[in-house]
Formats: sequence, structure tokens, C-alpha cells
Amino acid sequence: MKMIKTLTAACATLVLGVSAFAIDGTEVMQKVYDRQKPDFTKAAVTLTLVDKKGAKEVRQVGEYGRCKDNLTDVVMIFLAPSTVKDTRFLVKENRDRDDDKWIYLPSLRSTRRVAASEGDKPFVGTDFSYDDMSSREVEEDTHELLKESEDKGNFKDLYVVKSTPKDPKSSQYSYRISWVTKDSLIPTYIELYDKKGKLLKVNEIKAITQKTGNKTYNIPTENVMTNVQTKHSTTLKMVNIEVDKPLQDGYFSTNFLNTGKL
Repeated sequence: MKMIKTLTAACATLVLGVSAFAIDGTEVMQKVYDRQKPDFTKAAVTLTLVDKKGAKEVRQVGEYGRCKDNLTDVVMIFLAPSTVKDTRFLVKENRDRDDDKWIYLPSLRSTRRVAASEGDKPFVGTDFSYDDMSSREVEEDTHELLKESEDKGNFKDLYVVKSTPKDPKSSQYSYRISWVTKDSLIPTYIELYDKKGKLLKVNEIKAITQKTGNKTYNIPTENVMTNVQTKHSTTLKMVNIEVDKPLQDGYFSTNFLNTGKL
């Protein structure tokens, strides 16, 4: 909150500011982090890359996920086209430290760990960076609730939260602004600003689908990441989604990355 320099304004802030919002930015983002997730997910994913001239490249990906103790592991297997076929990626979420990330590149026939210093690099040529593919602890940022209700994109009545890294070196972005649905607690529109404070990318969820397993979950099923500076975008669409059907632990291992087999 900005400092108020006059006594009158300061008193007004004490009277009005406390009750201005029923929830603060940190509470919103903690609820986002804590929202209910399936124990397991399995889906077919289509990635569509579009350059500034409108040329498209379509990729087919298989994705497996599991969530245990509110920590999520995801493995992605690239199926087509031949330029990326058999590329495999694994991210394992950690608490209180950076997530672990590995990638198998068929051209090298080996799996390597993705270093934290590579977080701002493009993920397999998409508009998502490696850091965009992993989690961020709520405590790593300060969160300011800018608005308690605003419409954005395909969704209405959203919280608007500005999140700024406490340690600027911990993120490739100077800050981000998130529009969060009040019912499903999903950030459906995120503006990501570069180190100079200029808008770099916009991550927009176009659709959320309810899927039922042990419980009913809200799953983002269409997600568009646009680099507004390069005019390049990547659309991620999920289909054939299965939830809460147990998956073998072997999928979430570097051995699976190396072999593609359990």
C-alpha cells in the first residue's frame, strides 16, 4: 500500500483501508496454491506454436501428473512431429527449494538436469520458459490486492493481484499481475513483466472444464501464452483428460525419461 503523507489521509486509511477488501493479496495467492487438485491426471495435449507471420507448428504431447501432499509432479512425452518426437520432460515440485527439472533429448540420447540458471530459457522452443513450467512458493513474493472484482477475458468477477519477488534474482520477471477466479481460484489471466518493467508475456486461460474422479475438479483445458514483444504465441489444449486413476511411480523418474518405458 502506498504511504499517505497527510494526517487526514492517513486517518482515512486507518478507518477505510482495513475494510476496503475482505481478503488480501497473500490470502488470495495462498488459496490458489492450496486449491484442490486431482491425485493423478492423464491427458493428451496439443501444443500450437504461432509466429508473428501466422505460421503454425502443431505438436502432440502425452502428459501424466500426480499430486501428493499438495506437491505436484508432471511428466510430458512429445509424440509428434519428428523434430521433437521422444523428447521427455519431468518436473518435481519441492517445498522450500527450487523444483527439480530434467529433460531427455533424443538427439543426445541422454537425460540432463535443467539448472536453475536456465529458468528463463524457452521450454522446447515454446513461449513457456522452464520456470513457467514449475511452481513458485507464495512466500517468495509480496502480493498486493489491486482490485476485488474485475472482468477479464472469458471470466467475470476476478481478484486482481500484483506479485513482486522479494529477491529480484529469484525470478526472470520484475512482477506479475494475476486475475484470479473467485469460485475455482485459478489465475485465468497473468501479465508477466520483464526486468525493465515492460510487459513481456501474457498467459491466458481460455477454458476451464470440470472433471470428476474421487472429487470434482476444475481443470484449465485451454491456455495461451503470448510473448507480446516477439508476437509469438503457444496454445496448450488438453483433451481426453482422466483424473484420479492411479499411475505407477515409475512414470515420474529419470529412468522413464531415459527409456520411455516402465
